[in-house]
Formats: sequence, C-alpha cells, structure tokens
Amino acid sequence: MVFITEEMIKQFEALTEKVDESLKETFQNIHNGYQRENLVRFLKARDGHVSNAHKMLIDCLNWRIENEIDDILAKPINPTDLYRAIRDSQLTGMCGYSKGGLPVIAVGVGRSTYDKASIHYYVQSHIQMNEYRDRVILPSATEKFGRYIGTCIKILDMTGLKISALNQIKLLSVISTIDDLNYPEKTETYYIVNAPYIFSACWKVVRPLLQERTRKKVQVLSGSGRDDLLKIMDYESLPHFCRREGSGSSRHSRDGTVSDCFSLDHPFHQQLYNYIKEQAALKKPVAPIRHSSFHVDLPEPDPEDVKITQTIECELQKLENKNGLSHSLHELKINGD
Repeated sequence: MVFITEEMIKQFEALTEKVDESLKETFQNIHNGYQRENLVRFLKARDGHVSNAHKMLIDCLNWRIENEIDDILAKPINPTDLYRAIRDSQLTGMCGYSKGGLPVIAVGVGRSTYDKASIHYYVQSHIQMNEYRDRVILPSATEKFGRYIGTCIKILDMTGLKISALNQIKLLSVISTIDDLNYPEKTETYYIVNAPYIFSACWKVVRPLLQERTRKKVQVLSGSGRDDLLKIMDYESLPHFCRREGSGSSRHSRDGTVSDCFSLDHPFHQQLYNYIKEQAALKKPVAPIRHSSFHVDLPEPDPEDVKITQTIECELQKLENKNGLSHSLHELKINGD
C-alpha cells in the first residue's frame, strides 16, 4: 500500500485551489471542513499519483453538479409504501458504532432482491444513504468521539446467497462503480459473514483479481462472525444476523426497539427518512414535486470491475451446470424504467 507523503498532499492542495468556485462549493459538501483528510482519500484511491487523484476529484465534483447530488437529501422517495418496498428488497442499514467510533453498516447481500422498483430508485436510495452517512452520521461521530472519523465498517451478510444472485450483478456493479469513483476509501473493513459454499467458490477466484488495498480490507469470518465482531464492537452494535449462531435473533432488541436495521421501522431508517422529508420541506418548489425516481447518470464500469463481474458470472455458470440447473444468461434482465 502506498504511503501518502506530505509533499503529495501539498501538491494536491495547490491544484484544488485552482478549481472553479462552483466546484469548490460542492467540494465543501464532501469534506465538511476536513479538506486535508478527504484529499488523502482520493490520493489513496489513485495510489499516490497526484495528477490522477486530482482528475478523479474533478470528475467526482462534476458528477455531483451534473446529477444535483448536493440536493439529493431533499428528494424523498414517495409514496412511503414504495420506500418501504425498497427497504425490504435493498437490505442495508446502520446498526451502531465500533468501539473506535466508526459507524457499522450492515448489508444483506444474500437476501436482497432489488425487484420492487426500477434501478434508478435503488441508485437514488444508495446515494442518499451515502450522503447521509457523510454529511450527518460521520460529522456527528467526529463530534461525539472527539477525533476525525471519516470511514465506516461494513458487515456483509451472505445468508441466502443463491446462483440466482446473477440477476443482481448489473445493479451491484453500477452501485459499486458509483462508490469507487465518487466515495473512495470510505470503508475501513469489509467483514463477510454467514458465507455459503457459493460465495466461497467465487471468492477463491475473485480475490486474486482485487487490488491489494481492497484485498486487505476484506475479512471472511467464520459463521455469523459474532465472537470476532464482539472484539471491535459491543453486542448492541451487532447486526441482528450476527447476534446468535444459527437462525439469527429476534426482531426486537433488549430495549424494545426494532433490531432489524434493514427495516424501515428501525431508528436509523426512521431518522434518515424524516431528515429527507425535513430537507424537502425547507425547499420551496416552484412547481409540484413529481413522484418519480431521481435519475443519476449511470457510470461505465471500470475495466477491472468488468473483469471481476465476468469471472463471477463464469463461476456461477459453472455451479449451475454442475448442479444441473438451466438458467440462460441471455434471459437475465434488470428492472429498469
């Protein structure tokens, strides 16, 4: 892993001083007063190459302006039933903090279906959670723990992962590319839990294809990972699928609140949903708000990501053939507008 030097940072800072004022404004929403720390993120994402990091940042800022990302937290997904359906099929949420103060994000990879709305709604929802994390959760954690906190921990639950997950690869690739290009180095560690055979088979061939800095972030834990995770977080911060070996835990925590952080009824999603509604109310629309998805330009995937996706497809196809299943790749579709 490349060591980011003081000279690299100074060169990058000098370049950012020359950008247009409109770009500086949206950059403010990225760094929230911690410009230096966020420049380091982009430098790490480009292995310390200042010119490449600068291009990446400029591209990110232009993407934000072109897609009105600064205002996305004032654009609720309506009606509530649609948003609930998205939460029930795009399983992700925040379940607490690590002992070091990092937000813990849980992702239900195996059981997410992404089949209740168009791809644009799922992308909008994902970006909103990214922005809420960066503009609300992380600044709050920084203040609470008395030190800068700019990353999170992600726990990926592979429970229920099936060969049919191939249907989701296009959408997951889009979301991953958006994160790689516009939210680089925001995850400290990825913990994989409840991994079935299908994951293990794919991981063996995908792992060597990942960049070194990504490989070092991924830890595959045994079973639910409960014992390992309790070394870095308290029990109440464990996601519900890690709290007990086997079938998981009850829907409610010890204080009676919903412990399933994927649910719209969980405190995290209630706070996020209410925040977005409040931000929308602060805006004074000149015309009635149209109840439709917020379209974001879907990025072209990185060639390395394409290679990884093709490898996963190949491995899943082999498993299908081995198990005697028929499922034509040409019939796979993404639920678009």
